[in-house]
Amino acid sequence: MRISLSGIGRVVSTLLFLWVLTGFAAAGQTVDLDSLFRQAGDLQSEGNLQGAVETLVKVPPPAPGQDGEPFVRSRMQMARIQFSLKELDKAQATCRQVLALYPDNSEAKNFLASIEQERKSRLGAFIDDCLRFLPVLLKGALMTLLLVLCTMLISPLGGLFIALGRISHFRPLTAFCWLVIWLFRGTPLLLQLFFIYYGLPALGITFRPFTAAVIGLGLNYSAYLGEIIRGAIQSVDHGQMEAAKALGMTYRQAMRRIIIPQTYKRLMPPIGNEFIALIKDTALVSTIAMVELMRSADQMFNTYFNITALILAAIIYLVFTTVFTFIFEKIEYRAGIYEHR
Repeated sequence: MRISLSGIGRVVSTLLFLWVLTGFAAAGQTVDLDSLFRQAGDLQSEGNLQGAVETLVKVPPPAPGQDGEPFVRSRMQMARIQFSLKELDKAQATCRQVLALYPDNSEAKNFLASIEQERKSRLGAFIDDCLRFLPVLLKGALMTLLLVLCTMLISPLGGLFIALGRISHFRPLTAFCWLVIWLFRGTPLLLQLFFIYYGLPALGITFRPFTAAVIGLGLNYSAYLGEIIRGAIQSVDHGQMEAAKALGMTYRQAMRRIIIPQTYKRLMPPIGNEFIALIKDTALVSTIAMVELMRSADQMFNTYFNITALILAAIIYLVFTTVFTFIFEKIEYRAGIYEHR
């Protein structure tokens, strides 16, 4: 059988045309998927949740060998919208579409578990959520407590040295302490943590997340406490320093025995407020890879899409702040007990 060259040429041309057409179709599909996700996002931001679901459902299942990420992404986004609309059966069916293709998808499995929890009675679901989330949150809470205690040990000492430097007659020391206060009170704590953990490695100085967190919190709160302590010291009548010197005391002895002990009562309320704020500010260290209470709660919420994790974290923060408030009230009373006699 003879095959002319022109016939072979037509076959080759046809194959090339089909190959190019297939390439354009695949490219068009990618563009269509992107536009579908954009359209769904716009509808969701406008509050048209049903329209967003109707748009996302147009994302087709992947063909053999194709990337299934767009399909999984669309179905999980649909499931979240349906869950927020209390359409639990539809959200469950949507998750099962993902598991039918990818049985090991942890996101869909965790979301199915959250849907089952939602079906239970509110009290039973809350108890189950507590049993599931509390171990992880308490572990993060211990790290938060450790950060608070370390900062409470470092910052009062740093604040005292800064305060004494600010009222010193040695000009270079006064200028240096003023610069420290100006720098750490004038920039956000989050920026300081970022600079210590992410910026200093560029200069060859690297810290672990916990070390960077303690340094950042310690320096920041030392600057604030420095001004609080300075104000308390200068509130003591100057005549007491003169009386101490008249008794033959040195400046150091007068500060240690006469002036600083009188500042305790004045210091307790503002220092207590600073340490209460410190408990909440530890949440910022979650941005430098520290797994403390806030980061643990955020991970649990993103994994299970369950607000109970955030509620439990808020309760733990409230317990911490309540306990510390009570402790500082007792310390304040003991420090000024002579005034109550």
